[in-house]
Amino acid sequence: MGAIYEIGALAALAEALRGMDFNDADVYVGVSAGAFIAAGLANGFTPYQMSRLFIEGHKTDDRFDPAILLRPALREYWRRIRSLPPLAAGALWNYVVRPGNLMGSLERLGRAIPTGLFNGDEVDRYLARIFSQPGRTNDFRQLGHKLFLVATDLDTGEAVAFGSKGYEHVPISRAVQASAALPGVFPPVRIDGRDFVDGALRKTLHASIALEQGVDLLLCLNPLVPYDATPHHRTRDREHHLDKLVEGGLPVVLAQTFRSIIHSRLGAGMERYKTAYPDSDIVLFQPNRADADMFFTNLFSYSSRRRLCEHAYQKTRHELWVRRHELAPTLARHGIEIDVAVLRDESLTLVKSIRRHRETWIESRSSATTRMLGHTLDDLERWLRVAAG
Repeated sequence: MGAIYEIGALAALAEALRGMDFNDADVYVGVSAGAFIAAGLANGFTPYQMSRLFIEGHKTDDRFDPAILLRPALREYWRRIRSLPPLAAGALWNYVVRPGNLMGSLERLGRAIPTGLFNGDEVDRYLARIFSQPGRTNDFRQLGHKLFLVATDLDTGEAVAFGSKGYEHVPISRAVQASAALPGVFPPVRIDGRDFVDGALRKTLHASIALEQGVDLLLCLNPLVPYDATPHHRTRDREHHLDKLVEGGLPVVLAQTFRSIIHSRLGAGMERYKTAYPDSDIVLFQPNRADADMFFTNLFSYSSRRRLCEHAYQKTRHELWVRRHELAPTLARHGIEIDVAVLRDESLTLVKSIRRHRETWIESRSSATTRMLGHTLDDLERWLRVAAG
């Protein structure tokens, strides 16, 4: 979900921000799914190329097959199964010695539960292959730009930035796997004798890593926000209609819980960054909380991913338009300009295989003219308010 949103949003930003080259930033920081995207950008993949590889599923040797994310972690299963006989014997003996301590005896068996369902090694293999192509690299030290991929040390709970001093020898592909190893889904990733899990467990953005490098403009993408299912905000989308999120069962409850934790930490972090780095401009892009598509979509089909990536692209274009007056002065300080003509062009799409529904996407000439007039009057009203003081 995170990677799909970020690809769509980045494509919209790359298209509309004149003076900004997303393959020529000074610093890239990737966390969890963002590690895929940051590593791709630092390696020269444009948002459009990533859309072709990860989203559209063109039948090439380089395309990303989401099925690799669902391959069982058989090695982890076997390791835990082998540990079961001695654990069961120990639990039985504990119960014999302490017959009133049933829960304590059963607790010992918890060590036989696998730490992850799916094999994340396929992610490492896939990225190692595409980063080994001519003009790209799987070595942090050979990149033309600084890249930091954040994971969490399972034994200490501390964040580690692969690509920083002492960690630049780790292959980029392996660092991506570690940064995105969500506990319970993928087993921890062992690197140099230490076990690493998802980087978002410690912080959401880890923006301070880039800010400490002295960047004067930091663009942040946060794909995960809690869904607002209240009637006031809920859309009329019948496919995603739930009067209460609890009706969606455990997966929906866990998704909302995880997003809420992530988002609350993000808000606190953004306030700290503004205080600690007053000379840096920080701009955040994220989905709308009432966006049902960004919460409910099933991602394990190419059609769903195409639709969602296009959705993120169009929503980011709309957000840029709505925030253009707010963002323009900040971006202008760094030589970046919002291309209003691009944002006004409603024929633009990212995922070319999608054909817009006639009633939804194709406007009559009179309707388009009316909308353009509305945009012009909106700009005029704003400038008149500025001129009036």
